[in-house]
Amino acid sequence: MQDAFSVIYHVRSTPKEIAGRAEAIALEQSVELPRAAVRDPHIVENILARVESIAPLGDNLFEVAIRLARVTTGDEPAQLLNMLFGNTSLQEDVLLVDVVMPDEMLSAFVGPRFGVTGLRALLGAEARALTCTALKPQGLSSAQLADLCRVFARAGIDLIKDDHGLANQSFSPFAERVARCQAAVEQVNAETGRRCCYVPNLIGSPRQIADQVRICRELGVRVVMVEPMLVGMALMHELAADNSGMAILAHPAFGGALRIAPELLFGKIFRLFGADAVIYPNYGGRFSYSQQTCKTLAENLRRPWGEVKAAFPVPAGGMQVDRVQEMLDVYGRDVILLIGGSLYMAGDALLERSRAFVENVQKGFVA
Repeated sequence: MQDAFSVIYHVRSTPKEIAGRAEAIALEQSVELPRAAVRDPHIVENILARVESIAPLGDNLFEVAIRLARVTTGDEPAQLLNMLFGNTSLQEDVLLVDVVMPDEMLSAFVGPRFGVTGLRALLGAEARALTCTALKPQGLSSAQLADLCRVFARAGIDLIKDDHGLANQSFSPFAERVARCQAAVEQVNAETGRRCCYVPNLIGSPRQIADQVRICRELGVRVVMVEPMLVGMALMHELAADNSGMAILAHPAFGGALRIAPELLFGKIFRLFGADAVIYPNYGGRFSYSQQTCKTLAENLRRPWGEVKAAFPVPAGGMQVDRVQEMLDVYGRDVILLIGGSLYMAGDALLERSRAFVENVQKGFVA
């Protein structure tokens, strides 16, 4: 194959059977036929996947690299995912771990439109770490959510996003909520000179999301949030390719439903398909990711990768205000710290706690 890329899997198997398992994955992810049934020389030479390498990892676990033809992906997000892990995702003994693509293949996908540098410019924060919080809980009216926006904007939080559970419910309909929250943040920005952004959640059918995008554009929204695993990664890619002038914050909801390593799914695939910043479960919170997983994921979002812009890591999930310095020490300045519940626990002192969060980030020393 002249134009190909590599896909890495972890496969549970015995040493005796691993060569056959690897060959079966190559067939499943390319021609989906027994090898003997593939007689066309062109397909054998240019389409049929090849087992590139097999390496033992211990305890009947092996790393298998498969070489796939780029032409089979059509340079299209959904088909790329299909070729990476379509039918093989149904096999419980296989984990998709990584993908290695040449630069010319990477350039076929839009990647982040803003990225780290663009988001910093948008928010007027050229050097420090950024701050984020979420509007909670479900059940609040649009007016109540707008009041929270005012509090958080006065505290100086950079990104004030909808909780991922906020959609188009009767208690806070999308159009009404976005209009009220956007106006609230703009009002405070006019008073303070800051550039805080309200981040509405886009969720629903493709037609509904198209209407939500229109509303956001009309209201001057600059950053939106999507859950790619719920609404579709191809949809996020299309939104980024549309170059709407709105940055994309990707949320990981439903991301644990597949056997894809989070370092790949959140750290590389979301970035490739257009996320400017990616929320993921941080270590030491409500979820079970290790510190090393989180650090590798963050590095995958920020490291040089062809012409694909770097994206912000957004560690989240039960983070406490008193862990700000720890997070800065672990992640450095190119990070967005997302804290929700720890702020709300302050009750009537929400503004003061939120200001303390912002101040801690601004003064935090990074080794």
